[in-house]
Amino acid sequence: MAPSFHSRPFLPCFAFALLCLSVLSMRSLVASEPYLTLDYYASSCPSVLEIVRKEMECAVLSDPRNAAFILRLHFHDCFVQGCDGSVLLDDTITLQGEKKASTNIHSLGGFRLIDRIKNMLESECPGIVSCADILTVAARDAVILVGGPYWDVPLGRKDSTTANYDLANANLPTAGEGLLSIISKFLYQGLSVTDVVALSGAHTIGMARCENFRERIYGDFKLTSGNNPVSNTYLSNLKSICPANGGGEDNTAGMDYVTPNDFDNSFYHLLLKGEGLLNSDQELYSSAFSFKTKELVKKYAADSLAFFQQFSDSMVKLGNITNADSFSTGEVRKNCRFVNT
Repeated sequence: MAPSFHSRPFLPCFAFALLCLSVLSMRSLVASEPYLTLDYYASSCPSVLEIVRKEMECAVLSDPRNAAFILRLHFHDCFVQGCDGSVLLDDTITLQGEKKASTNIHSLGGFRLIDRIKNMLESECPGIVSCADILTVAARDAVILVGGPYWDVPLGRKDSTTANYDLANANLPTAGEGLLSIISKFLYQGLSVTDVVALSGAHTIGMARCENFRERIYGDFKLTSGNNPVSNTYLSNLKSICPANGGGEDNTAGMDYVTPNDFDNSFYHLLLKGEGLLNSDQELYSSAFSFKTKELVKKYAADSLAFFQQFSDSMVKLGNITNADSFSTGEVRKNCRFVNT
């Protein structure tokens, strides 16, 4: 059972340490930099970064939501057997992909945009640039194009020849999940509590479906946000979008209603006011176990530069999550949706 926002005692420090040790002892994925280099395509496809950037510029200009789609797609890829493009694979007779996993089926978009970038690169540098690298660079460019920070992207990932439907359901955090469970999933990937809070800041852009925030708005939202006119108006609007008794599952609301298309630190200000749309987000500040995450929320709300710097660092760590098997059995797919034949 997920911890509630109130009435629970603080988790003793030694118990939290045991959680960290138990999770880390099970890890098979590694945030592994030696395989990846900044100049990986310098001679084989020197125009790769320019091509990705131009395609992303067009896509985000035409619809700013594309930035959030690509950023989320990258996160969902890396949390399942590493950043290997497995999330891009379609179902076939011989392969069950990850797209229809419960954590993905209604939340992912941007696949056609990645297809378009891949087609451009296949025309320029056939068989050279992996889909996993395309997605990683595109996620960086997506953030920049909506006002976020720049970071260097190490390259050289291979595309997997497998996907893992079960791991997609098990590894990816969900909207209603409690803080300790979310932290454990990040620790399993080699990411820290600081990374949890910084990467959650990606929710400063993008939309959430009604089914993912219904429990929150008819549950603890009023408790965490208090009884002030602005919060009450916001809550009333959310309830009109998402009825209590079902229906409207596909209706959406911005996870940051103040600046939904800008990458900034507004998300953390909403958490301070108790107005986080998703339970998993508000837990960062309001959970009984948030003794460390609460301080980081305050820090990033007060200092946007500190948030940008840590987000950049955490995104590099996320992108460096690799599965060693992909470097021995992986490939560079010709089509991101299918394994080469």
